[in-house]
Amino acid sequence: MMKLYGVIGDPIAHSMSPAMHNDAFSRLGIPAYYHPFHVKPNDLKKAVEGMKAIGVEGFNVTIPHKTAIIPLLDELDPLAEAIGAVNTVVRKNDRWIGYNTDGDGFVRGLKETLGRDLHLDHILIIGAGGAARAIYYTLASEHVRLIDIANRTMEKAARLAEQCPFETKTNVLSISEAEQRMGNYSIVIQTTSIGMSPKTDEMPLSLSLLKKGTFVSDIIYNPLETKFLAEAKKQGAITQNGIKMFVYQGVSAFEKWTGVSPDANRMEKIVLEQLGGYHVNR
Repeated sequence: MMKLYGVIGDPIAHSMSPAMHNDAFSRLGIPAYYHPFHVKPNDLKKAVEGMKAIGVEGFNVTIPHKTAIIPLLDELDPLAEAIGAVNTVVRKNDRWIGYNTDGDGFVRGLKETLGRDLHLDHILIIGAGGAARAIYYTLASEHVRLIDIANRTMEKAARLAEQCPFETKTNVLSISEAEQRMGNYSIVIQTTSIGMSPKTDEMPLSLSLLKKGTFVSDIIYNPLETKFLAEAKKQGAITQNGIKMFVYQGVSAFEKWTGVSPDANRMEKIVLEQLGGYHVNR
């Protein structure tokens, strides 16, 4: 029998997830279909109840529902609870279980690119929003040696560090302090929207003291190379945009639904082929 999966969001028309997941279902011989559901905030409760009623097996959650959906679920994975946001829902014994695969997606993409564990790294995270929280908590759960968080509002970064459920040494820095310490880092992760289209001439901080060979990631993928990544490349850094995070959060969701690992390289190829001149939603 054909199983139904999907993604809910507002807007949802430009979601890349259906193409990515439906190709994986087809190639793996799994009788399933992934559908985009346009759900407005006022309709969220009805939508979640309706999907359970019609037998949906699982779904992704994107803007603006990642936090609002939490009280509508039957159970939360501990990491999703700590992050305070859900992007993947799995049906188990007729109960909705919420997960967050954003941080896991980023870390898996990072490890795949670097080809190593992250235990000995000194990492800088720029930003203290939802993406930063997911990435920081997942890195902390991996027992990274030292993590610095830099944000324009230091109080927000401090709250992020204080609320982390995993033990890891963390420093909270101002933007200027992070700029001065830039030569200390082996990995720099840019999690803000600064530099995203249409404001592509902006950068969150200066990279003038960045050392050659540092791995620099920007979770933005519109444009595919932000000014931040272009500057990092000029300084001799290894750079990565947000495509791998997007792909691997999808890989993690697919695995939770089916117990099978899809071809991540194939998923990435589909995303890159279908990228147009618009920002890609989940």
